[in-house]
Amino acid sequence: MYFGFWILLFVLVAMFFNNWLERERNPNQQVASRVTSSGVHEVELKRNRMGHYNVTGTINGHPVEFMLDTGATDISIPRSVAEDIGLERLGRIEFYTANGVASGYATRLDEVRVGDIVLHDLKASINPNVSDGIVLLGMSFLKNIEFTQRGDTLILRQ
Repeated sequence: MYFGFWILLFVLVAMFFNNWLERERNPNQQVASRVTSSGVHEVELKRNRMGHYNVTGTINGHPVEFMLDTGATDISIPRSVAEDIGLERLGRIEFYTANGVASGYATRLDEVRVGDIVLHDLKASINPNVSDGIVLLGMSFLKNIEFTQRGDTLILRQ
C-alpha cells in the first residue's frame, strides 16, 4: 500500500508538470477572439517562454498547433499532420531554409482558422523533414491580416 501511494503521487505530479509545460509552450490553447464595433475580427495571442507565438487552430476543420512565422513563405505542414488531415500532394517543391535546401510538396488548404479569423483557399507546403507536429503559419496566411505586437501580446485583425 505504501508503494502504491508513492506510485500514485508520482503519476499525479508527472501529469501536473506535463500540463504546466504544455501551457508554457502553447499559452493560446483557448483563443481569445472578439469582434470590434466596426465588425473587425480580432484574436489576441500571448507569447510563450521561448518568445514564440503558438496557437491552437484548425486546417480544413482539423485541430492543429500553429507557430506564427513571418519568415516562412507558406503555411508549412509536417508530413504526419498533412497525412492526418488528408491533404493532397500537388507537386514536388524545394524549400530554401536557414539550414539549406529541402524538398517537400505543394498543397492547397480549403480553410484555415485561428479563433474567429478564417481564410480560404491558401497556398501551403507539406514538409516531410519536420517531425514535431507544429504547423508554421507563414505569410500565405499572415499577408491577409493585420498584426500588431505590444509587449508579450500579438493582436491579429481580419
